[in-house]
Amino acid sequence: MNLYTRTGDRGQTSIIGGRVDKDHLRVEAYGTIDEANSFVGQAMTLLTDSRFEDIYNELEKIQHELFDCGGDLAVVKEKYPYKTTENMVTFLEERIDHYVKEAPELERFILPGGSPGAAVIHLARTVTRRAERCTVTLQKEAEINNIVLSYLNRLSDYFFAIARVINYRLGVKDVEYERSALVFKNKPTKNQDDK
Repeated sequence: MNLYTRTGDRGQTSIIGGRVDKDHLRVEAYGTIDEANSFVGQAMTLLTDSRFEDIYNELEKIQHELFDCGGDLAVVKEKYPYKTTENMVTFLEERIDHYVKEAPELERFILPGGSPGAAVIHLARTVTRRAERCTVTLQKEAEINNIVLSYLNRLSDYFFAIARVINYRLGVKDVEYERSALVFKNKPTKNQDDK
């Protein structure tokens, strides 16, 4: 297998059902998903301790699902079967609910960071939000698998939840944003990032 084909040397790339410019909205969307996936991979190299076995296994599953999301956004062919499903979104919701109960109660916005693993997960979270924005823009111009949007939205919430749990399991305190009001008092904490 050749790693280079020269077919993209004039600024176009193949997608499922055609070719588009490399700066096309579709390529930007699935390329940003790939970027988020790379941060997930980096985070996994920092979470090999047995305390994070559950999170590590979930992240590996999510890496495959991010490939599914990117593949779905690369489809312009009619009647092509999508891979991203509602079950993937439901799984994330279940895990978010689990991790929100484990982490300390949250009242204010927090700064991204803490331990190295949590900091990289926060990077994955913010890139996932960008992927979501790119996908919203694409959706305005083309038909897509809308479940990808739901998945990305929920995934960034999941990343927020596990970043807090990673810090908690390591005994690293989240740093509250010093000018934050009490924004989460008597509210679910899982959606800080959903703004």
